[in-house]
Amino acid sequence: MVARPAGLNVGRLARGTAVATTDAYPGWDLRESGPTHADRTVLLLPGGFCTGAFFEDLMAEPSLVDGRTRLVAATLPGFGRTAPPTDPSMECFASLAGTLASDLDADVVVGHSLGANVALEMAAVGRFAGPVVLLSATFSRGDEEKALRLFDRLGRVPGVGGLAWAALVKALAAAMKGRFPAARSAALGAALSDNDPQFCRRMVRQYFEYLDRYGSLVPRLCGAGVDAWVVRGDRDEIGLTDGERRGLEACPTVRIVTVPDAAHFVMIDQPARTANLMREVLEGSQAGSGRGSAQPG
Repeated sequence: MVARPAGLNVGRLARGTAVATTDAYPGWDLRESGPTHADRTVLLLPGGFCTGAFFEDLMAEPSLVDGRTRLVAATLPGFGRTAPPTDPSMECFASLAGTLASDLDADVVVGHSLGANVALEMAAVGRFAGPVVLLSATFSRGDEEKALRLFDRLGRVPGVGGLAWAALVKALAAAMKGRFPAARSAALGAALSDNDPQFCRRMVRQYFEYLDRYGSLVPRLCGAGVDAWVVRGDRDEIGLTDGERRGLEACPTVRIVTVPDAAHFVMIDQPARTANLMREVLEGSQAGSGRGSAQPG
């Protein structure tokens, strides 16, 4: 149990729950909610192009505002105009996030999209031994959205790559119009476009090279031996092959959860269902013996 550091700026989440930002951990932009002295801490890692703001709907869920749980959303360094790491590899992100999880005394790590892959790698290399909740993780190159694969290829073309990535990042806000709740759409869209295109270009290249290095990350997750929840919306834009699903279902420490009426941003599409799952994880439920597929209530 770790006390919240001094020097916090306190604000409000979308539904009135207190949230604080702090620069107490250099290199990290953190948003947190919950009591100063919590019984348990959850580290939330947002996806690529995203900031901690993308977890605010989840952090405001009443089932997580219980007086016992501290939630810390940490923007991956380099995104949201934060200071980028000199090495934008997945291994570096896993190392940085593993140190942060240790400093925060985190009990559970919840990652979304790229953040889910960082959490997976943290577990694979032994930087985090607690349960991980992987929201819309990618297990192989072919699972990733076609547009991102295309821009990775364009990004490698001299004289074209930089221009392509500048255009992509600028267009993200417009491209995601209507994707988020109306009250939050403008702010979240603007956050997506408020990124350094050249950092994103380098980072995404490293990300695909990481995926290619392993072919499939299913054996890597299963080999980590940590309790893991692989969570996907029933309309998720990120793919999962039949072979990957069979591999995950055969892994005794992995549970696959399908969230109804949700796409890639499952924690925004269905924050209550996602929060209920997090409570289950926090309270150590082993419903379904950690195997097979399920739907959260």
